Amino acid sequence: MQTMPNSTLEQVVGFAENSEPRCPCVIVVDSSASMEGEPIRQLNTGLLQFKQELEQDDLASKRVEVAVVSFNSVATVERDFVTIDQFDPPTLTAGGCTEMGAGIEKALDLIEDRKAVYRTNGVAYYRPWLFLFTDGEPTDDVSRAAQRIHEAETNRKVACFAVGVEGANMPRLGEVMVRPPVKLNGLDFKGVFQWLSASMKKVAESHVDEQVGLPAVGWGKI
Repeated sequence: MQTMPNSTLEQVVGFAENSEPRCPCVIVVDSSASMEGEPIRQLNTGLLQFKQELEQDDLASKRVEVAVVSFNSVATVERDFVTIDQFDPPTLTAGGCTEMGAGIEKALDLIEDRKAVYRTNGVAYYRPWLFLFTDGEPTDDVSRAAQRIHEAETNRKVACFAVGVEGANMPRLGEVMVRPPVKLNGLDFKGVFQWLSASMKKVAESHVDEQVGLPAVGWGKI
C-alpha cells in the first residue's frame, strides 16, 4: 500500500488491522471563561461517558472515530481522530474569550485532513459529524466559518450540529449553523452524550451513504 505524507506508518498499520469504514465525529467545545465551574465539569464527565458507552458496542468501537477541538482565546486540537477504544477523553479547563469561528474552522480542517487519510489508505467513510457546544456568542468573526458550514452541509460533506448551553446567543448560533441549534435543558450533558453515542451506533450499523433516522432529542429544545 503506497503511503502519502498525511499517512503515518502507525495509521497504515491501524487501517490494515481494522479495515472497517469509519464514522468520524469531531466534538467542538467552548472552553471560554463562562463555562468555568459546573458546566465544564459536566461536559468533561459527558466526554468520558461517551467513550464508555460507545466502546461497549463491538461495531461502533471499530468504526467510530472521535476528535476534540476546544476554543477559548485560541482554538486547540485536544485530541486528533482515533477509534473510540483508543480515545482518551481530555479534561478541559475554562478561561478566555470565545473564538468560535477559529474553533469551527480548525474542526473542519481536521475533518478534511482525516478524509484525505481515509482516501489515501482506501478506507470507506460515513459523512463526518461536527458537534458544537457553546454557552455564549463568538468574540471573533464567524462569517467564514458559517460559509464553510453552509457549503459543507449543501454538498453533504459534513453534518453540523450545535448545542446552546445556558447563556448562549441562540439567534446568533442559528446564523452560523444550517440545522437549527438545540437549547440544552439545564446542564444535561449526560443526555446529550447518551443521544450522541446512540446516534453514532445507528450510523455505524448502517451502510455508507444510507440515510439514518436519529433518536428523539429529549435533552433540549429547538
